Amino acid sequence: MTTLYYAPGACSLASHIALEETGAPYETVRLDLAKGDQRAAEYLAVNERGRVPALVEEDWVLTENTAILRHIARSHPQAGLWPQAPRDQARVDEWLGWLSTGHHIAYAHIRRAERYTSDETAFPGIQAKGVETCGDLFTMTEVKLSNGGWAVGEAYSVADPYLLLFWTWGRGPALGFDMAERFPHWTAHARAMAARPAVQAVFAREGLKLPE
Repeated sequence: MTTLYYAPGACSLASHIALEETGAPYETVRLDLAKGDQRAAEYLAVNERGRVPALVEEDWVLTENTAILRHIARSHPQAGLWPQAPRDQARVDEWLGWLSTGHHIAYAHIRRAERYTSDETAFPGIQAKGVETCGDLFTMTEVKLSNGGWAVGEAYSVADPYLLLFWTWGRGPALGFDMAERFPHWTAHARAMAARPAVQAVFAREGLKLPE
């Protein structure tokens, strides 16, 4: 049995949606990051990094969203989460790289300023720069989505749940962006995602509000 360790609204949301999209049976283990579940000995035995997500298949463990998303897509070809054309595959890889190395790191400057300095007086400056950088990155993503459709044209892929993750972070309290006003094309993508049964199921399980 496949088991996904996740935290509600965390970056594991993308892998959670992708796994639900496959239609294959799986189990979930919910972690409360505020209570420190990720640092408990039981979870560190699964993922010594103490972060989510973690995907467990019998005695095999995989971490890191981008790796998990690729693995889910390739392990369930019938779900159509990975394109067939090499150039489309490259576009999905491009999206995963762009979001993980840009958006996620910029957001971490806001939520995890302590990772970047031990000087607490520097936290506000780091966080402010993170908000500014996220604004710039989100604007570039908005442009990339301006043609409509999914991340890679007409073909839905694992890049789309990953995009939805960052859209939800954009509307959240750390950034507080008016996503519909500032990023209408990305919001249209999020609304299309909200119409998918897998997304609805996962948002309900995690207690999240669907895009409107």
